[in-house]
Amino acid sequence: MIRMTRERPKAMAEINIVNLVDVILVLLIIFMLTAPFLQGGIEVDLPKTRTAGRDTREGMVVTVTNAGAVFIEDVRLDMETIGPELARRYDIEPGAPVYLRADKSVDYGFVVAVISAIKAAGFTNLGLVTEPVSEAWIKKRAAAASGAERDRS
Repeated sequence: MIRMTRERPKAMAEINIVNLVDVILVLLIIFMLTAPFLQGGIEVDLPKTRTAGRDTREGMVVTVTNAGAVFIEDVRLDMETIGPELARRYDIEPGAPVYLRADKSVDYGFVVAVISAIKAAGFTNLGLVTEPVSEAWIKKRAAAASGAERDRS
């Protein structure tokens, strides 16, 4: 009697990576499109300085807009409630750095009042966030200043 045996199918030893590459490319495109939106925050026109900006991801960000609105992170507060909210956050994380982003057109006295509220809550590590300038901007300002000097003479 002849015995018939069935052959088992052999396992495929290769991996088709075309599908994996497609998925990775789609994810890359999604991340490239969404990354600018992750910067988020309140839109303010920061003053420009020659010093490099600080990384504000490690602390609490207080923002003052040109309309005089005050935000802690992305939560809008008025001057009456900013003090208690800052004190509550200080109790949660004492010694945390606070970064103040104030629009350059905001009244200096108002910015000082916000700084006073931050200090009164107990925070001592306060940084002012500015926007670094390019060399072209510096040259343009220098040329404008020298032109104004000549006009006065």
